[in-house]
Amino acid sequence: MAENVPLHLAGNNAPVAEEVTLEPAKVVGEIPAELSGQFFRNGPNPRTGWSPHSFASDGMIHTVALDGGRARWYRNRYVRTPLYENPGVSRFALAFDPETSRIDYRVTTANTHLIAHAGRLFALEEGGFPYEVTPDLATIGAYTFDGALRTPMTAHPKTCPITGELLFFGYRLRPPYLTYYRADAAGKVAQTRAIDMPRATMMHDFAVTRDHVIFLDLPVVFDAAQAAAGGPPWRWDDGHRARFGVLPRTAGDDAPVRWYDIAPCYVWHTMNAFEDPATGIITVTGTRVPSLWRGGPEDVGGGLPTLYRWTLDPRTGTVAEAPIDDAPSEFPRVADNAIGLPHRYGYTASFALEAEPERSEIYAYDLADGGVRAVHRFPAGHTCGEAVFVARDGTAENDGYLMTFVHDRATDRSYLAILNAADPAAPPLAEVHVPVRVPAGFHGNWIPA
Repeated sequence: MAENVPLHLAGNNAPVAEEVTLEPAKVVGEIPAELSGQFFRNGPNPRTGWSPHSFASDGMIHTVALDGGRARWYRNRYVRTPLYENPGVSRFALAFDPETSRIDYRVTTANTHLIAHAGRLFALEEGGFPYEVTPDLATIGAYTFDGALRTPMTAHPKTCPITGELLFFGYRLRPPYLTYYRADAAGKVAQTRAIDMPRATMMHDFAVTRDHVIFLDLPVVFDAAQAAAGGPPWRWDDGHRARFGVLPRTAGDDAPVRWYDIAPCYVWHTMNAFEDPATGIITVTGTRVPSLWRGGPEDVGGGLPTLYRWTLDPRTGTVAEAPIDDAPSEFPRVADNAIGLPHRYGYTASFALEAEPERSEIYAYDLADGGVRAVHRFPAGHTCGEAVFVARDGTAENDGYLMTFVHDRATDRSYLAILNAADPAAPPLAEVHVPVRVPAGFHGNWIPA
């Protein structure tokens, strides 16, 4: 890493300068003919070339279009938010109105995720409104579900595979600190519910089951005094209880949240959750770190994320928790048709706090066999991000593909890797090489044509 270049701007974390639309340079292997659609991946790409943190960087979406066994094109575009339109201006200055003390949630990086719901595509970041974009990545604008959304929206909503509902939440820095939303399959918000919380905590993700939502109230808290003094707004607080809150998905405003204390930790991402209808026991899986930013924003010594399981028993009000694996990994995913339901397989990507790790690996976990993992090892110098599961028409849960962007350090170019999810250790079925570098990013999805 170059001297004085922060980790989030070094190596393949560095931004790219141009928006391009290009034909793939080559395809290695054979793209499955049934794949017709686009793979989208969102991530940070500061327009000025610098940002204080990856969370503060402008959002850029990258996409590859596939059609009947052919790779048609690669495209990247910024999401046109007020931060993009005002490069270098602080988010606080753009969003905060000192006369009314209100925050404009249209001011967002839109840099974390991309989802589809009710015929629309949304670029998401947890501090603001969603931004609707088109399949060719033109920005339509901020979206508020016809005015029903009055808080920021999480970057990790969940689509119920049974009802088609979109379940999500928003957290704020002032009361109500947490609000739960449920939108129907057509995109109309059917439920809004404020959740009583003692203070603002950084709630990056949550989990859902067939009948419940699970909120993660963890010890990374908002410190208003620290922020007002120009310091980091979030800090670890040993005095704040770590707990999971369980609420029936369609509960009325009077239904209480049932809280379960857990060992202190932070959870960036859940893999999934499901319940046993006979006992009510809820199982939650996700990637856990023992602590986060305990010594300040530069403190990364709280441990690397590993896959973990929590078992919540409503009969006793207790939680059993244990690691599934000790290999550092992040970006957990399951098949979309398994979200909130009992499942056998899950997928993560290896994780290292390095600008240029030796290589990346994709882990495919068989959770019915105690968490045994199959491993896809990319060549030395090849690093990837989140692996997205794409189902085929078969009935087996792992009948499908894993897609991820991979960076080849030797050529400083990237490719879309397509793996066989049922045999992840095998060589890629196809590599769609693009004539540019795709920077490391956060989350995305495969959207069928």
